[in-house]
Amino acid sequence: MTPIPERNIVLTLVAEAVVSGARQERACNVIDLSERTLQRWKIDQVTEQADRRTERVQTPQNQLSHDERLQVLAIANSPEYGHLAPSQIVPRLADDGLYVASESTFYRLLKVENMLQHRGEEKPRQSRSKPRALQATAPNQLYSWDITYLPTEIRGIYFYLYMFIDVFSRKVVGWQVFETESSALASEVMKDICVREKIAQNQVVLHSDNGSPMKGATMLAMLQVLGIMPSFSRPAVSNDNPFAESFFKTLKYCPVYPRRPFKDLLAARNWVTTFMHWYNEEHRHSAIQFVTPAERHAGLDVELLIRREELYAAAKARNPNRWSGATRNWERTNVVNLNPDKTTKQALNHEEVYQELKLAA
Repeated sequence: MTPIPERNIVLTLVAEAVVSGARQERACNVIDLSERTLQRWKIDQVTEQADRRTERVQTPQNQLSHDERLQVLAIANSPEYGHLAPSQIVPRLADDGLYVASESTFYRLLKVENMLQHRGEEKPRQSRSKPRALQATAPNQLYSWDITYLPTEIRGIYFYLYMFIDVFSRKVVGWQVFETESSALASEVMKDICVREKIAQNQVVLHSDNGSPMKGATMLAMLQVLGIMPSFSRPAVSNDNPFAESFFKTLKYCPVYPRRPFKDLLAARNWVTTFMHWYNEEHRHSAIQFVTPAERHAGLDVELLIRREELYAAAKARNPNRWSGATRNWERTNVVNLNPDKTTKQALNHEEVYQELKLAA
């Protein structure tokens, strides 16, 4: 609502503009004011009414009285019900043959009185921000790793597959099967990867979930020595580590996955060795234009995809009537994002990752 003194100033300025030869409609448009509002202000100025709109505040007829509100608050804070949420209080009152107010009314009154707080012994729910968006434009920039169970012949006893995958090429750059979960064992696997892949300081970002081997002191100390920046998912959110989860699904749902549990650790390691060779060297990965992870990791996919493109172009030139549009797209995927932001659909490039994560640390 515009104050009366400001209205009078606007009316005076519009009147001066009209006297000077301007049209009232154009003058109102300049100051973004409706002519109808200007007319109402003129009437209010004549009748000395600031605003003729009703100021009546409607009160619901079924509103609780003051005593009833106090009764609701007294029940909600009583020794019997003080530790319970309104969703638990209302049914208990009904079992005792007592109706005081609805569940929503309990919640509303507690909120008004600033009493709607967490009442249980466990920690209240906490909002977790999405992990920082990461981006890889070449191999050996962004790794993802996780651990999965491999069943044994003894129920409740498992072997543990440690797996490190390059997000850009989808190549498993390191793995091992152990009998236990340990950050010390994971750090040794990571150390071996850095030697074989010739990883330099501040070259790789390693993403994982929040398991104890991932956040163990030994693992974090080794990453610091190797110059690798860690990145973590939100607790209990598997979607934040999709590349590792996707690999484990491929592993456990492939046709050759053993139907029976592994007899011993050697049997598990032998089978995983065979699978890893197939996955890296023979498997055509759909997300990287159906080349093998090893080819993409070595940069051989560039020439291979060019040859495919030329082959299809030649086939179309020989029989153009067989194509109603363009040939199949064999364009190389040059950027791979991990947990991209929904708003921008973009992630930090490799140089920005280290700067941002270092500031966060």
